[in-house]
Amino acid sequence: MSQPPNPNKVLLRASVPRRLRAMRIWLASLVTLWLGCAGVALAAQQDAEVISEFVLDNGLKLIVQEDHRAPVAVVQVWYRVGGADEHDGITGVSHALEHMMFKGTESLEPGEFSEIVAARGGRENAFTSADYTAYYQEWGAENVEMSFKLEADRMRNLKLTEETFEQEIKVIAEERRLRTDDNPSAYAYEVLRATAYETGPYRQPVIGWAEDIENMQLADLKAWYQRFYAPNNAIVVVVGDVDPDVVHALAKAYFGPLAAEDIPPPRLRTERTQTGTKRTDVRRADARVPSLMLAFKAPSLPEIARGEVDAEPGETYALDVASAVLAGDGASRMHNALVREQGLATSVYAGYSSVSRLTSLFYMVATPAPGTSLDALEAAMLEHIHALKETPPSEAELARVKAQVIAESVYERDSPSYQANLIGSLEAVGLGWQIKADYADEIANVAPAEVSAAAARFLTPERMTVTRLMPEEDA
Repeated sequence: MSQPPNPNKVLLRASVPRRLRAMRIWLASLVTLWLGCAGVALAAQQDAEVISEFVLDNGLKLIVQEDHRAPVAVVQVWYRVGGADEHDGITGVSHALEHMMFKGTESLEPGEFSEIVAARGGRENAFTSADYTAYYQEWGAENVEMSFKLEADRMRNLKLTEETFEQEIKVIAEERRLRTDDNPSAYAYEVLRATAYETGPYRQPVIGWAEDIENMQLADLKAWYQRFYAPNNAIVVVVGDVDPDVVHALAKAYFGPLAAEDIPPPRLRTERTQTGTKRTDVRRADARVPSLMLAFKAPSLPEIARGEVDAEPGETYALDVASAVLAGDGASRMHNALVREQGLATSVYAGYSSVSRLTSLFYMVATPAPGTSLDALEAAMLEHIHALKETPPSEAELARVKAQVIAESVYERDSPSYQANLIGSLEAVGLGWQIKADYADEIANVAPAEVSAAAARFLTPERMTVTRLMPEEDA
């Protein structure tokens, strides 16, 4: 299954194809010239987006964004459940259930769902994260009704058999082996998260621990499905060439008859307050090169909105800017200094997602150049973090970051899939789709002093976790 999208606009730059990145950089240079008029331009675009919201009697939420530029539609069903809702012993059950959702219902044979979509020229997939699980189809707008028919069917009529489960759990175990256990970098990142998060649920991998996958029972999936896959725990998002009232009528026809479930709120363990730097070393014979990972616990917008953390929303936007200034791309401070000028690293990258349901991580990943020790690289990175605390970014640095964010916003509005992902993820973590239009403005309003203040408050030794990946001969 596909990986979950990251709705954080600053982080998306890393996954953009090179040719498109070049176009965006060119656009960003133009945007810099009219940055003062950006609010007006974006506001005009936002006004052109027509979004309608409906709630059915059984609690299902429907959000429709009209986009009449092409006769296509994206249909997504989001369930407010993910890896963070799992307890010890059944980690990975959300992801395993995602796999089983393609294995047939009382009326469809295994694989028939996908065959129907493919026969109509569409594409479909699903993804699971710590915060949610989502399913989607992308095809002609005339197929929205078929999407609703198929998704409503498997929302309540999934056929879970022992034979199919035993086959699929082997696939999942192999997926974990390939993606994590046999991948030194991914394995080290898993160690980093399990070390940084001591008691909170983000310490456990979404795919699950290998032992839990091996010992998982079909009864675990059935209970999870019955509890969480209900209309009152679902968000249906449609973006495309559609009429909201027609879509609403279709939703009532197909999802409306489904009964709501009594879903007790998850009892998530809060993260214990960290009191000092944590360090772990990962030694692997199959690691070709060493790498260094730093992570700092940082607040998220959802936990701020819930009043669970002493932080302000503006501080998360300042941290977004800080990640871009430090190591967001090839023009950042650390890339210029550590890679180009000093030759201490071959790569360095920083990232932070402010829309995690629980406490997030501001992380940095770097690969040392030959002859550079991990200790020396860490010291150099910490020097740049300290310098940002002491010296706010220049107006030129901020203008570059803000121009890139605005350029991203322009292009992202051209993608129905991205717009649907953004709406669904914001709704699933409890923020609401309405804030999606505010991101560029919030970034544009970040002042230099606010970036330094956020770095000084949250990028501290008391919040830091360090994981070093080392080939065995270098350990």
